[in-house]
Amino acid sequence: MAPQRKPNPPARWLLRRADQAAVAGLLTLALVAMAGWWLVHGGARGNLIELERMPQATAQFQVDLNAADWPELSQLPGVGETLAQRIVESRQTEGPFVDNDELQRVRGIGPRTFERIKPYLRPTPGAGSVAGP
Repeated sequence: MAPQRKPNPPARWLLRRADQAAVAGLLTLALVAMAGWWLVHGGARGNLIELERMPQATAQFQVDLNAADWPELSQLPGVGETLAQRIVESRQTEGPFVDNDELQRVRGIGPRTFERIKPYLRPTPGAGSVAGP
């Protein structure tokens, strides 16, 4: 004789019908609110910002040679991680840079690289303002 199977219980929903209606109402309200926000912010007129069409902007910054760490220096044009670390090492071994032109004492920074970097360097105190012994 074959074992008898128990009948499957009727399918039960996770939410009662009243709860389902409440969730459907909240979702509808959320969709209407999102559509309203879109309309208010220029969606229908096409005034939304499209990032692909925005002109590129460059960040303007200046670096203090005597205070910047290598990650900050590596953001300069033509200066990578290795060269930035050389700048920091030079500052630690030979002392602070008296003026920006002294940056050329670092191996790997020639006149061409220095001219590219120069607009991004904060002015350093001149040789006349350095206190002597």
